[in-house]
This record gives sequence, C-alpha cells and structure tokens, in this order.
Amino acid sequence: MDVSTNNTQGESVEESFQKTIDVKKVLESKLGRRAKYVPAFLVSWLRRIVHEDEVNDFLWKHRHQFGTEWLKECVKYLDMQVTIEGKENLPDKNDGKLYTFVSNHPLGGEDGVCLGAIIGDHYDGRFRYLVNDLLLFLPGLRPVCIGINKTGKQSRNFPAMVEAGFQSDNHMLMFPAGLNSRMINGRIHDLPWKKTFISKSVEYHRDVVPIYFSGRNSNRFYRIARWQKRLGLKVNIAMLFLVDEMYRNVHKKFRIVIGKPIPWQTFDKSKTPKEWALFVENKVYEQAGPASLRGE
Repeated sequence: MDVSTNNTQGESVEESFQKTIDVKKVLESKLGRRAKYVPAFLVSWLRRIVHEDEVNDFLWKHRHQFGTEWLKECVKYLDMQVTIEGKENLPDKNDGKLYTFVSNHPLGGEDGVCLGAIIGDHYDGRFRYLVNDLLLFLPGLRPVCIGINKTGKQSRNFPAMVEAGFQSDNHMLMFPAGLNSRMINGRIHDLPWKKTFISKSVEYHRDVVPIYFSGRNSNRFYRIARWQKRLGLKVNIAMLFLVDEMYRNVHKKFRIVIGKPIPWQTFDKSKTPKEWALFVENKVYEQAGPASLRGE
C-alpha cells in the first residue's frame, strides 16, 4: 500500500512500503473474472501460507537490488549454511564458451535462489533461469528469468522462449524435472528429467554442467503431492506450499556438488535425447554419493 503525508513545506513524503506480492491480484492475473468467486477465507489462508507480509517486507527492504545481488541477499535472509564441493569444476568465465547448468530440484525455492547466486557471482550475472512465470512477480528476480507458463495461453510461445534463451550470450540454469522433487520409493528424487536441455545444448554447442543440491521439504509437502497425484488433479496444489516450506528450511545446512562439464558431443545418436537426459540425471545423483550424504 502507499501512504503519503505532507511535511511542513507541503511536500509529499512516502511513509510506508509498497506491497509487491498481493495474493488477490495474483489470483486475478491467473483466473481472470473467475477470481471473484474465490471465497474471502481462502484468500486469507493463501496469504498466510505464502507468507505475504514477510515476503513483502523483504522485497521492500531490497527493492533497489536485482539479479545476482538480490539472489545473494536472499541466501543471507534465509541463513542458508552452504557447503560447495567441486567448485573448481565451474568453467572459467573467460573461456569464451556458453554452458547449460542442470540440477536436481529438491526444494523448489532455496535451491534455485542459491544456485542462481553462485552461478551469477561466478559469471558476472551472465545467466538466465527457465522458471515458472509466477516468479516474475518478484522484481529482483525478473532480470535473470525467462518465465514459462506451460499450461496457460503462453504455452504456445514456450518453444520460442526456450530458443531465445539458448540463442542469447547467457549461460542457462535449468531444473529439467520441471517440478521440485517428490518422495519416490522412500527417497527424495526428481520426477523424470525432460529432454529439452539435451537437444538445445547439442544444437547450440553448450557443454552441460551437472549439479547436485541436497535437501528435502516436510513430510506434509510429500503427502499433499502424493494425494494430488492419486486424485488426478491438474492444478499443482503442492506448489502453493513451497513458500511455507522455504521458511521451514531457514537456518538449515545444504550441500552442493558440482560435477565436471560433459562435452555436448557426448550426446550422440547412440541414445535418444530422453535417454541422455536420464544419463545426466543419474550422474547428478551418483556424484552426490550414498543417500546418507544427500540430505534425504
């Protein structure tokens, strides 16, 4: 909200912060006229579960920061205790090449923030995410994002937006599973990785850097995701809880393992792009060691 008063000279002075995230407005942007049918009590509940007040407070305090600088402030705000293994495997920023960085996606929030801060810092901000378009509501994140809404009207533009990202002079940071990890056979693991990063990395001669990120969400989150799947719901109910899960993970320790770049020539015709995607997915988990080291 905006509140202004006049000082002794009659000049307007801004006294309170501007609200960046407004659940009601987000609903209107996604549902259009149907948003008016969402009950008031549900809107209030959504505001609590997405921590609207806390998020807006952070966004206001860091409103003049963008991209990598903003991401690094997020890591501090969440008090992420991060250990990085294999940082020497990050290619030299001056080698004249462009890379595709791919990672598992255990958390859905902190992992993206932290990896963006690391990649952005190493490459002077020259990277882009492929992300859910809802994240474009965050001004500090917007400059490094390519927002994707694969289920909405924008879905027809998805291939063109991916193409533009790979054609640019930015490194690409991707979570090929699309959604964050689920509980599968008693362990936290990604859903099957999509093949896009393979086909585009080959087309644009980008070596692929595999990254493992440790961590997990609460059992509540995995129960919700499991019931969502059983009921065959198309709406991603579990995603609504990701901000709350992020706050539950404040002050926790995380382990990142960066593997050696995989030359794009590796992905030849001996396997299909989908099979090569599985190959890289397996490599990410293998480089992390046994499950006891994975934060599962």
